[in-house]
Amino acid sequence: MKYILTLFMMALALVANARTETLKSPDGNLEMTFSLSEEGTPGYALSYSGREVIKPSPLGYTFRGDASAKDPKTYMHVSYGTVDMGSGFVFVDAVRSEFDQTWEPVWGEESHIRNHYNELAVTLAKKDFKGKVGKDVQMVLRFRLYDDGLGFRYEFPAQDNLKYFIVMDELTQFRMTGDHTAWWIAGDYDTQEYNYAQTRLSEIRGTLPKMIFNNASQHIAGPTSVQTSLQMKTDDGLYINIHEAALVNYPVMTLTLNEEEQSFKADLTPDATGYRGRLCAPCTSPWRTVMVVDDARKILASRLILNLNEPCALEDVSWIRPVKFMGVWWEMITGLRSWAYGSRLGHGANTENVKAYIDFAAEHGFDALLVEGWNEGWRDWFGNQKDEVFDFVTPFPDFDLQGLNEYAHAKGIRLMMHHETSSSVVNYERHLDEAFSLMKKYGYDAVKTGYVGDIIPYGEYHYGQFMINHYNRVLKKAAEYKIMVNGHEAVRPTGLCRTYPNLVGNESAMGMEFRGRVLPHHVTILPFTRLQGGPMDFTPGIFEMDMRKNNPNSTQQIHSTLCKQLALYVTQASPIQMAGDMPKNYEKHPEAFRFIKDVALDWDKSVYLAAEPGDYIITARKAKGSDEWFVGGVTDENAREMTVSFDFLEPGRKYMARIYADAKDADGVGNTPETGSESCAKYEIKEMKVTSKTRLKVKMAPSGGFAISIK
Repeated sequence: MKYILTLFMMALALVANARTETLKSPDGNLEMTFSLSEEGTPGYALSYSGREVIKPSPLGYTFRGDASAKDPKTYMHVSYGTVDMGSGFVFVDAVRSEFDQTWEPVWGEESHIRNHYNELAVTLAKKDFKGKVGKDVQMVLRFRLYDDGLGFRYEFPAQDNLKYFIVMDELTQFRMTGDHTAWWIAGDYDTQEYNYAQTRLSEIRGTLPKMIFNNASQHIAGPTSVQTSLQMKTDDGLYINIHEAALVNYPVMTLTLNEEEQSFKADLTPDATGYRGRLCAPCTSPWRTVMVVDDARKILASRLILNLNEPCALEDVSWIRPVKFMGVWWEMITGLRSWAYGSRLGHGANTENVKAYIDFAAEHGFDALLVEGWNEGWRDWFGNQKDEVFDFVTPFPDFDLQGLNEYAHAKGIRLMMHHETSSSVVNYERHLDEAFSLMKKYGYDAVKTGYVGDIIPYGEYHYGQFMINHYNRVLKKAAEYKIMVNGHEAVRPTGLCRTYPNLVGNESAMGMEFRGRVLPHHVTILPFTRLQGGPMDFTPGIFEMDMRKNNPNSTQQIHSTLCKQLALYVTQASPIQMAGDMPKNYEKHPEAFRFIKDVALDWDKSVYLAAEPGDYIITARKAKGSDEWFVGGVTDENAREMTVSFDFLEPGRKYMARIYADAKDADGVGNTPETGSESCAKYEIKEMKVTSKTRLKVKMAPSGGFAISIK
């Protein structure tokens, strides 16, 4: 009888431990369910208008075991295995709240952003932590549900029984409801510079090897691993996007697909020792995000990632400004000249050449000029890991640092500093104050950082916790000197530009520097994926698609029409935009070049007129503090005729529209080394009066586009 009673009491205890809490979005369409199983395993599920989106999925961690004891023979610390932080929890508390606030970004796709969510914070306790009777550790799971998606994170408050700890694994899963269509790039701990694939989830393993090509630094995470932001579409028309927000003091999350279960699991980028994170309570994880909408345009309009970041941390933001710039770089990218002084190709960053660029930039109203290869250290580092490579202050003999700065300022141009670190991170940090002091001395207010090659310290990855802390450290240090940062080969952004708006741009994806490798559909996917976390320095505006015209030894062709290059300034919003081509190529098309000079960089309002990932995007944006509108449209390899409605304009007013459109015989796909690229540069420009009632049919060539400026 006593035995039966004991079993009965144990069963009652398990039932008592089980817990379910639900949370609805402000509009009621999304519902998140938190659950704690009888075994104390936390999990969540998500539905949209009664349709299951995320099946019940587990949450939690694996920590490294207790290393506080010492082996009596060696006096060395010993590890007692791992600690399961994915089960054995008991429910402590659940707190609900609502938040609704509108904030103003320093720059962005709109001048006001609403941050409206319902929140559930669940506190759990892990009993007998580390096997010690009476010891317990608390973990908080915080859920924020918006009308367009869910954000959740792990929090470890200050507590006696948990201070410093090591993460072996994060157990977060995203269990899908079917074999969805997905737009993805290979999971890699070092780079995102790949083309996107469009496949079913079940086809990722077979397709992934075909999407990989050699990069300066890469480490494929696994045969079914993909990177965030991951865009998916269900067969019944729901759009699902998985990403993360507010990545601070934590490694990047990639996603590993379990093909049998059609489930993704978080895979944290390891450090050089193989650990996934070293944390100290109080601390939090980044937000894990699941965006769910019924219209692709709502993905582009979502501000979920930005809203999950902390408000601006800078008191004075008056020095942060949009920048439209040119650069001494494309002639090096195309192999016409070299970054290194003394090269047989000729050094691009020589004083006379830079002066010519300054003259052109000033004549056409640009703000700044980027100069790459100006400093000592470029001659032998590439492909050879070296610690002390650059000091970021010593120019090559043919680069007059002071004289060129004075020349540029006299013409209203600021020079943009380039700090290629060669991924020797400790070296960059030891020179950081001196480098930024030099920039301050000469009035350089923007820096393009670079991290080409394998990371030094050896064994670290671009997306590991060590490097995340480095990127954020550079960002904060730059803010002290009132310097804006445009990071290349750094981590893809997760909305941190809200907190530190001097982060005006990132690369972190395949941009125009890859020329002929960029597939036609690439730019129709980026706004759904990479651009969800912040702007990209894509370096658009290439007018000469035949690289042989720049360098006779090149055979590459860019698969784009000229008008598609114009449209990118609108479809891929950024407060820092480059006119990527050389002056001589712009001089051939002065009327088309006018759009690049006219287009705004900062916006009051953005309207997404038409969109489907991998196919097309049409976007209209209203310039900040102005009545001017700009419209851009891009397509994949398929020609399209689409109707643009101008109902975003103010009713009752008349406007003048200047339309840049592909000519009837334009073609951005058919250009090959044999056929040349003449069809890429065929376009028509016309002007017409428009109102809010105007409907305009526009034809886009294969891999083409159009651009419109409206006054």
